[in-house]
Amino acid sequence: MNPAALAQARELHPCQVDVVSIQSQVIYGRVGNNVAVPTLRQHGLTVAAVPTVLLSNNPQYPTVHGGALPADWLDGFLADLDRRGALKAIRAVLIGYLGNAGQAFVIARWLRRLLQQHPDILVIVDPVIGDLDVGTYVDPDLVRAYPQTLLPLATGLTPNGYELSLLTGLPTNTQEEAAHAARSLLKGRAQWLIATSAAPLSWHAGQIGLLQVRRNPHSAVLLNHPRVDCAAKGTGDLFAATLLARLLHGTDLHSASHTASASVLHQLELTRQADSQELLLPNDPFRP
Repeated sequence: MNPAALAQARELHPCQVDVVSIQSQVIYGRVGNNVAVPTLRQHGLTVAAVPTVLLSNNPQYPTVHGGALPADWLDGFLADLDRRGALKAIRAVLIGYLGNAGQAFVIARWLRRLLQQHPDILVIVDPVIGDLDVGTYVDPDLVRAYPQTLLPLATGLTPNGYELSLLTGLPTNTQEEAAHAARSLLKGRAQWLIATSAAPLSWHAGQIGLLQVRRNPHSAVLLNHPRVDCAAKGTGDLFAATLLARLLHGTDLHSASHTASASVLHQLELTRQADSQELLLPNDPFRP
């Protein structure tokens, strides 16, 4: 029987997606979806990986090729997931690095439509903008677009301390300052914010802070963890993906944050010991 006749003879069901992960993709390296997808799959989740940029490698290397995907491509990628019937059981959306401000508006339009059908899904937005050691590495228009588009549609936000300050225009050096800045972003659907490398004046010696701020109940907790001497990229992507996976498996926010942070620290230490250019992932054998 040919495939067309077979399809007519019995109903074929679309593959259902648990998580749509929208972020960068590189040919070589461990950032964006190259980190998020294997991490989520390791936790038993079905993932649709939607690229925002396609690059040969992280821009830290001497050469890089590629760029942001056109807005109409991104719009089509997202729309076709729904047209294929793949989102009927969707549980979460993870949004990371974006190529430009136009992509933020495209994703926000799609997300609003999705939330009308699935109002209770978990949406984590990691507003990748820059860091203290390199400054801002995205178009300033994207920084301005985030509060208008994606931040109010999120359940939770995972900026680093630098990004938290840039998004709010507020100081974030102490726990009190960072918590105040975080609360200014908890609008719309946003219920919590976890800022990595946050509140540096509140860190203990040899440690880095992870600030967790809730909208309801009103609380702010600073978790200090050891600093690992390793500059591998992709740690924020690993943290957000692990956090999302643990939350989907029913772990409370505080415990999920602790588990995600511990996973990042462990992989950073393995990466450092292996002298690897790129972040090693769980169950990832290193081959020098």
